[in-house]
Amino acid sequence: MREFTVPPLTAAPHVGGLADAVFDHALDDPERVALGRKDAEGRWYDVTSAVFRDEVLALARGLLAQGVRFGDRVAIMSRTRYEWTLFDFALWSVGAQPVPLYPTSSAEQIYWMMHDAEVSACVVEDEDHAMTVGSVIGRLPRLGRLWQLDAGAVEELYAAGAAVDDEVVHRHRTAVTPDSVATVIYTSGTTGRPKGCVITHANLMFEADTVLARWEPVFRDRSDAEASTLLFLPLSHVFGRMIEIAAVRGRVKLGHQPVLQASALLPDLAAFRPTFILAVPYIFEKVYHAARRKAETEDRAGAFDKAVEVAVRYAEALEQRAFDLGPGPSAALRMQHQFFDRAVYGRIREAMGGRVRHAMSGGSAMDRRLGLFFAGAGVRVYEGYGLTESCAAATANPPERTRYGTVGQPIPGTSVHIAEDGEVWLRGGHVFAGYLGDPKATGAVLSEGWLATGDLGSLDEDGYLTITGRKKEILVTSGGKSVSPVVLEERVREHPLIAQCIVVGNDRPYVAALVTVDQEAVDHWLAIRRKPPLKAAELVRDPDLESEIRRAVVAANTAVSQAESIRTFRILAHPFSEAEGLLTPSLKLKRKAIEAAYAVEVAALYR
Repeated sequence: MREFTVPPLTAAPHVGGLADAVFDHALDDPERVALGRKDAEGRWYDVTSAVFRDEVLALARGLLAQGVRFGDRVAIMSRTRYEWTLFDFALWSVGAQPVPLYPTSSAEQIYWMMHDAEVSACVVEDEDHAMTVGSVIGRLPRLGRLWQLDAGAVEELYAAGAAVDDEVVHRHRTAVTPDSVATVIYTSGTTGRPKGCVITHANLMFEADTVLARWEPVFRDRSDAEASTLLFLPLSHVFGRMIEIAAVRGRVKLGHQPVLQASALLPDLAAFRPTFILAVPYIFEKVYHAARRKAETEDRAGAFDKAVEVAVRYAEALEQRAFDLGPGPSAALRMQHQFFDRAVYGRIREAMGGRVRHAMSGGSAMDRRLGLFFAGAGVRVYEGYGLTESCAAATANPPERTRYGTVGQPIPGTSVHIAEDGEVWLRGGHVFAGYLGDPKATGAVLSEGWLATGDLGSLDEDGYLTITGRKKEILVTSGGKSVSPVVLEERVREHPLIAQCIVVGNDRPYVAALVTVDQEAVDHWLAIRRKPPLKAAELVRDPDLESEIRRAVVAANTAVSQAESIRTFRILAHPFSEAEGLLTPSLKLKRKAIEAAYAVEVAALYR
């Protein structure tokens, strides 16, 4: 199939902007719990829709008092926290445009984005961020204000706006139209300098309202408790931002968690008890591998593996029934599933807070078997696909007919077209307005309403999309063989000991790979084999570890032809990191940077 369209579920907005929902909800139901927030002692407390409205209004008055005007761009550099959402809606209330900056960005990256966006003010989280901005502030003549969250920025702005009348904010808010620019979000820059994606209020309202309507089971808890989500994805990324907006518009209780480490995240999941979560495949892989390691430690590995098999078979049977290809789980399988639900699956759900029954995954492809396992364990993961340019999800698996291993069908109101060269094109109300100040780059990806994504994919007979790679990442060996590295890399990464894999081979005689390992998984692997801990430099020479990695590579090679297979590999002592400039903030590999940084190791693969 070359093209597939799903009719819209929601009408395009004709008036208003994103901030209106805050004021409308406070008027309709002032005592409804809108957000959860942690106090200084780490205890969660509720924020009602009326209180949130009042805080947004007070902050908006302060922004006006400090010189922020309609159409101004204000940068936000912070981890995911309550104040980010507060600033977003306050800025939208006065018609300003938040410009998110990744909190790990370098000074030069910060300079480029703030200069390109011509920001007039900036919000930072802490002193380190303030110093980063301060190091380039002399080259940013338009930057007039710098506020630091951890130094009382919110209270300072509340006080500054005390004399401003509420009506001034409302005049600004009513001047916002759907076509007004809501935000400028910079791309992650995997292939060059980041570009500013101009996204309108209409784009984000269409995206959020469509997702809320189509994935209603996710955003509406069926129990007596309210639907809620703990957001730990970065709000500097479009996926996290879309969920923030959808939660506010959909009256879903929203909490924030800035730290992705299990030691910080798991206690907050247990305390907040969300009904659904949003994550990237890496998070689900970590949950699965942690559960597997715990079972090994408790000498229950065999039972755990049996539970995995039952979960996968159970979910596959449900999937087949959804597509009229089978009767569903047999009586015997249902009994096995019921037993393991108490013994294994319940523990996994408890680790995520106990109430999670749905999840959304994006950013990269999720292994089909992993998705089936979570579904069989009682957490349905809806995998989707999108870009910053499409306001996050352009496709996603529908609740009633999830096809694991694909990124689903177009969301309602969206068309997907596969070009002659296999490139995925998108069209819909969520497609961005263009790149800031760069008509040439805009024209290269937008034509007659179609967005050329740069991704390669295919549509099956039911309109489900599978992403197979990136056009710019296709390797061509010296023998003329074209290879998409993504398939191989994802297969290699399925092994629990492997953290990252990058396939190389452009203009080389064969395909090879650089591999990094998960230190926590390796430590556990050594412990259960009663081997002493190894330093990073020792790991790369350990013959047993090399044999284990080789098995993963051989298994991955079964997915491709011999000419496309990985002939040799090298284990690296340290993982690729964002701090070294080898990963984007959304954890994608920066291929050129990695190959340059490890040029000696790559060359050694071909000796």
